[in-house]
Order: sequence, then structure tokens, then C-alpha cells
Amino acid sequence: MPQDHNTTIEHLFRTEYGKVVALLTHKFGTSYLEQIEDATQDTFVKAMQVWAYQSVPDNPTGWLYRVASNRMIDVLRSGKKLEYRELEELQHNSTVSHSADPDLDQSISDSQLKMIFACCHPLLSQEYQIILSLKLIGGFSNKELAEALLKKEEAVAKSFTRAKKKFREEVQFLKIPVQMGLQSSLFQVLRVIYLMFSEGYAATSGSQIIKRDICYEALRLALLLQENKYCKHPNLNALIALMCFHASRFDARLDEAGELVTLEQHDRSKYNQELISIGVHHLENAGTLDRTPSEYHLEAARSYYHSKAKSFAQTDWKNILYLYDVHLKLYYSPMVALNRIIPFAKVYGPKDGLVELELLGQRANLGNQGLYHAIRAELQSELNQPEKQQSALKKAIALTENELVKKHYRRKMNL
Repeated sequence: MPQDHNTTIEHLFRTEYGKVVALLTHKFGTSYLEQIEDATQDTFVKAMQVWAYQSVPDNPTGWLYRVASNRMIDVLRSGKKLEYRELEELQHNSTVSHSADPDLDQSISDSQLKMIFACCHPLLSQEYQIILSLKLIGGFSNKELAEALLKKEEAVAKSFTRAKKKFREEVQFLKIPVQMGLQSSLFQVLRVIYLMFSEGYAATSGSQIIKRDICYEALRLALLLQENKYCKHPNLNALIALMCFHASRFDARLDEAGELVTLEQHDRSKYNQELISIGVHHLENAGTLDRTPSEYHLEAARSYYHSKAKSFAQTDWKNILYLYDVHLKLYYSPMVALNRIIPFAKVYGPKDGLVELELLGQRANLGNQGLYHAIRAELQSELNQPEKQQSALKKAIALTENELVKKHYRRKMNL
């Protein structure tokens, strides 16, 4: 099979899998989730075979949905799961040419929005909500999910099986919660989307640092939420802004050889100004009024300062440090505290930065984090301590799973 077809199928699986699963679950019901997964996966295998020798359809979603739907009907017919009349009605509906169906896009949006809230049903544990969402909506593989959740693949596979069983038992219909119960569900949905984007933006392991498909799918789902009047919330606007600012820097994060480029070395002419403008629009609409700013607000604001700076030297480190301090006061996290060291050192100098880093390491036990040693190496480099820098980089390499980041640290060792 030509390489471009492999790439096309991989891209379509990432972007279309969740759509097809949501449409089929809405059509056939949550009790057939296992069969829906199998039918969808069989359909993608068929697409790989058919599209290798034919052109990709103008509307691949319509093709995938129609084939998967017919596959589901065949499965239910053979298992005598539905009455004859019900099967005939489903068969009739599925023979309609979805490639020319003007309502298909709306059906996808409605089904996916309902699927998101179904996966985040309050009767499901938070772990199950995240696993179901990332698998069924984001199309994550077990390996990607294990990386995102810092679990072993075998554990993820078992958790997914248990989560699906609970899902079938507790979630009878796909629906958007009524307004009163929406906000608590919405906050969990936003967390899932944030996790999805974070794994795409800085892959924890593997040979890629950016998985754009995952990031853009997370952004698309957030924008989809905004179409529902009951989902409009400052936190949603802040999350969209955050993702836009981060995504605007994609092209500057890797050089032409695919190697990692540090923020200091970014070619800022490559920043996507359209995404920055969209981010600014959403950040302006994310006003908290008398509310406490969310973590999304604070991270979006920090990313805004990075995106608008004309150069690394012109970055407003004082405001970025202030935003980190507010973040830690409201929502303490050792990893946020670790990332704060960089602007702290820019404001107060590398010597004070190193002292702050060591104090944090003692308090939060961060010695097993590759980033901790990478930051130490950077500060020691600025203090002209080459031997200590080399030692810290060796520890960073040993503790880092992402191959591209490892390679970046090795290059720094040889400078």
C-alpha cells in the first residue's frame, strides 16, 4: 500500500473514529457498544483495503458511517438481536446516500456532543470517564492512553473493559444533561479535552513530540461544546484560548529536520497569527468577573505572553511569574511549581533560580522527573558549570521516555 494511503487512513482514524462510534451508539444504543467498536474497526480495515486501489471518497465520514452501520445491522441480524421490523427500518435508513446528506454534519455534532457527556456520566468514576472519553471520542490506542495516564498498557486494557461494562449498565441513552446538572459534567468534559490536548502537545513517550491530530481534535471538540447554549462558560473560553495559543507555535517547535527547537530559538515568524487572534478573542470572552480564575485562564494567559513576544528576550517574564504564583496559590501542583522555575530564574537570575529549584526538589521529591534535571542543567550552563551541567543532562536523559527529547538533551551534551 502506498505510504500516502497509510498516512491518510491513520489521519482519518484519528479524526473520524470518534464520529462513527458516536453516530452508531446514538443509533443502536449503548448496550451494543462492543459490537459498535468491532464494526467501526472492521470498517477502517475495509477502508484501508478499498482506498488503496481507489481514491478516497469525497465524504469519507459518510462512507465510513454507511459501511459501519450496515455491518452493525448484519451483526444484529445474525444474532437475532432485533425484531424484523426494526431491522428493516434500520436497513432502509442506512441505504440513504450519506455522502449527499446535508444533515450528516449536524447529526455528527449532536451525536458527539451527547457521547462526550455520556462518557462523563456522574455515575462513572473519574478514571472511567477519562478512559472512555479518550478511547471512544479521541480514538486513543491503549499505548497512547497508557502514556497519557502514566499506566501500563495491560492495566489500561483491563480498565477499559471494566469501564465499558459500567457504561452499558449505567448509561442507557446518549443525551446532554439538563441545564441544572450540566455544569459539573461540563467541568469533567473540559478536563478530558485538556488531557487530550496535553498528550498531543507534548507526547510523554514515543518518537514524536507533537501529535497534531490529537490537538486539533481536542480543539474541535471544545468548539463543538461552545455551540450548545448551556455549555457556554468562562472556563470553556479559557480552554479554547489556551489551545489556540499553544497550537499557534507548532511550526516553530520543530526544525526542517524534525528536531526539537527550544522556545529561545523559535522562529517567531512561523507563529500562526490567525490562531493567536482566535485565542485572544476567546480569552477576552473568558472574563471571570467575580469568579476565581480557573487553571485554564492562568495557563492561557501565560501562553498569551509567550505567543505575543517578538523575541525570547522581550518576553514579559515578570507577568508570567506573577501568573505562576497565582496558579500555585489557588491550585498547587509540583509540576506547575517546577515550570515556574524558568520565569523565576529569568527575573531573579540563574543563581537564585538554582537555589529555588533545589528547595523545590527537596519539598516535592522531583528527583525522578527528567524535566527537573533538564532545568538544573540549563541553569548550570548559564552559571558556567559545564561538569555539573553534563551530569544533570545525563540524569535527564535517563529519566525521559520521549526519544525526540532524549535526542535534544544529547545534542546539548555535545555542545
